[in-house]
Amino acid sequence: MSDHEAKMIILSTENLDESITFYTEPLGMSLKFRDGAHFAALDAGAVTLALATSVDHPIPGKVVVGIKTADVDAAAKAIEAGGGAIVKGPYDDAHERRAVVYDNQGNGLVFYSPLAR
Repeated sequence: MSDHEAKMIILSTENLDESITFYTEPLGMSLKFRDGAHFAALDAGAVTLALATSVDHPIPGKVVVGIKTADVDAAAKAIEAGGGAIVKGPYDDAHERRAVVYDNQGNGLVFYSPLAR
């Protein structure tokens, strides 16, 4: 078993309210949480569907897969060694350690690990 889990799909939006309404009303997804007018997380079963404006989206305009891992730094190095590219090297935000990368085909990924509290 890999210690990398695809847990989130991040979609771009220019209007968070409209996007939340779109996914909650016709599709019945429930809102897990919202961060202002720039980020929301919806319950999509085994994964979280995230809606993000350019303020919080790691690669605006692209679909990005969020992968939870125990070691963000090692995952970013492995991507680069495998022929991918680092968009934004490992960094800490308010809640987690992250790295934004492209795989070897140009697909966007975010590796993340919750920060110790």
